[in-house]
Amino acid sequence: MNMRVKNTKERGQVRGESPYTAVYKVNRSEELMSFLLRKCNTSRNNVKSLLTRRQVLVNGSVVTQYNFMLAKDDEVKLSKKSVQGNSVPAVKPTREKREIKPCVQMKIIYEDDDFIAIDKPVGLLSVESDKETECAFAYVFKHLQALDKTARPFILHRIDKETSGVLVFAKNIKIHSMLKMKWNEFVSAREYYAVAEGVFEEKEGTLVSYLRENVNHIVYATQDPSGQKAVTHYTVVKENEKYALLRVKIDTGRKNQIRVQMQEFGHPIVGDDKYGGTKDPLKRLGLHASRLEFMHPVTKEIISISAPVPPAFRALFGN
Repeated sequence: MNMRVKNTKERGQVRGESPYTAVYKVNRSEELMSFLLRKCNTSRNNVKSLLTRRQVLVNGSVVTQYNFMLAKDDEVKLSKKSVQGNSVPAVKPTREKREIKPCVQMKIIYEDDDFIAIDKPVGLLSVESDKETECAFAYVFKHLQALDKTARPFILHRIDKETSGVLVFAKNIKIHSMLKMKWNEFVSAREYYAVAEGVFEEKEGTLVSYLRENVNHIVYATQDPSGQKAVTHYTVVKENEKYALLRVKIDTGRKNQIRVQMQEFGHPIVGDDKYGGTKDPLKRLGLHASRLEFMHPVTKEIISISAPVPPAFRALFGN
């Protein structure tokens, strides 16, 4: 698909080539059947027919269970036709400057009764977008459904398509609801590894600025406190005459935070032509989410999940 309905509170009207008749944003947790009955203003038999014919998608993935549990911020779409695969294909192919085919075999790096985490490959969205349905959510959804048809992942956070590394989903609605609204308060550590351009005069430091987003969805740094405050700590781990391998810890999880602040600092991330990068030695964005640490909202246990640094990052420095 290459467009998404900017729908009203009740029913989305679709234009052009969209494969959907309607798109709805979920505002509260409830079962799929009751949600569709309320939104579509139709009979239970008609809703069951939509599900049986595989015309209902949640976050881009086909759902056929009437008692499937929805969560706040999910997106429910009604397809014009039966969907034979896992998701509706794009109306037009996405054009990328550099095409990266993600590994379809998700590497699960942590799983218990409440959470599942993967080492997300570079080039794969966390959740579907207007232009792409292939995403980490869909793969994790498929994995959980193979074991239990009532199971599903719940979105807690996202990382950029071009960034690899730790991506965590909740496995039940109770945990999701407890964490979602105060995610930043439960997270105690966010660590990344980054390859940046240039030689750093100061081998460690802290970057503090305020971030804002323009009408073209480009984030930029400012010292105007009306923006979102962003705090980033960096340490040079290895370096050569062209690049530096950084260990980065962020106090705040803002959109594109590290990329924007490193550009402002004069050391953009390699492969990041969106935010000032001029060199591309890795043939990918030089950013990897290496560790996420957070507190379980019920047991109060600290959960720490790590994904190893891509070998190409270290190879650039001779090991």
